[in-house]
Amino acid sequence: MANRRVKNSVGIWAFGPNATRFVPGGYHAEVASEDLVTRTTRVVNGLGEWLDGLEYHYPGEINEQNADRIRRALGKRVDLYAIPLGIFSNPRYALGSFINPDATKRQETLDACRRAIDLCAALGAHFLVWPGAEGYNYPFQRNWDHTWGWFLDGLAEVVQHCNRRKVRFLLEHKNSEPAMRILMRDIGTTIYCIKRIGEMGIDVANVGVNMDWQHLIMNGEPLAAHAALLAREGLLGHQHANDGWGTFDDDNMVGTNLFMQTLALARTLQDVNYGARGERLGFDLYPYTEDQVAAVKQSILNWEFIDGLARKLDRNALADAEAMADAVAAYREVYRVLGLTDAFIERRRRARQA
Repeated sequence: MANRRVKNSVGIWAFGPNATRFVPGGYHAEVASEDLVTRTTRVVNGLGEWLDGLEYHYPGEINEQNADRIRRALGKRVDLYAIPLGIFSNPRYALGSFINPDATKRQETLDACRRAIDLCAALGAHFLVWPGAEGYNYPFQRNWDHTWGWFLDGLAEVVQHCNRRKVRFLLEHKNSEPAMRILMRDIGTTIYCIKRIGEMGIDVANVGVNMDWQHLIMNGEPLAAHAALLAREGLLGHQHANDGWGTFDDDNMVGTNLFMQTLALARTLQDVNYGARGERLGFDLYPYTEDQVAAVKQSILNWEFIDGLARKLDRNALADAEAMADAVAAYREVYRVLGLTDAFIERRRRARQA
């Protein structure tokens, strides 16, 4: 079990206007005109010592024109950990980017990826693709053979360029939004895509999976079990920590909805020595109506607390319970670290007799 603190990173998008289709101007319209350098300074100053790194989408949040100024705004203590591709928010790619029927737009996508990867190489950042627009809205909308071919071939080219530039490549799945049905919609399909690229003769040792917790929760996918599966496959690459109700991409504060699953995930990440190779606990949050800095800081503190609880779990007791699939014994240990001790039981027993 790793004893080191896993460093964190936070998506800068948590601190924007936080728009929705019902409030297109955003719940935080006061920051709508804020440039990304100013936003970076606000976040670094607001989170202080609790922040290790930030993440920015390319090209909307970071690009060749503002990268040096953003890096200076980060200061010496905060780094730029990851750059996700962000063209899914460009209406030009409403029908997808990797799978757009227009070959010109597919080429534009690959060109944008190459530029983003080159920027990652210059900044020492990882490159992340969340293919949110790579999907469909209707059952008869796509030629499936062409669509899957374009998608896998496009990802393969991205992997090759990452390998050339020695940039870590991270893939992130989601089932819906902005495309109603996203192609790479679950952990299984994500693993398939990586394995298929490897079967093309491309080295995928540099590829990992970014687990966005709410994306798994939306699918009913178990956090701890899938983290363990990815670790077995050598694909556990990054975490986007958040929480939610499971029906939409809420991006709520960590540990506020599915506390027990989050605790189980913390235990698993410790047991697979997550962080030993520089992996981060990233935060992908969207504080619609909350104070942005306060909500992100609370998530960081919630995670540090949950991570600390997981370290108190008696691994031998859990191993014995799990060896027999004994849920009662397992939760006896889990609730012990939450305060359900022999002393608590005795106090309750006496209260019942009073």
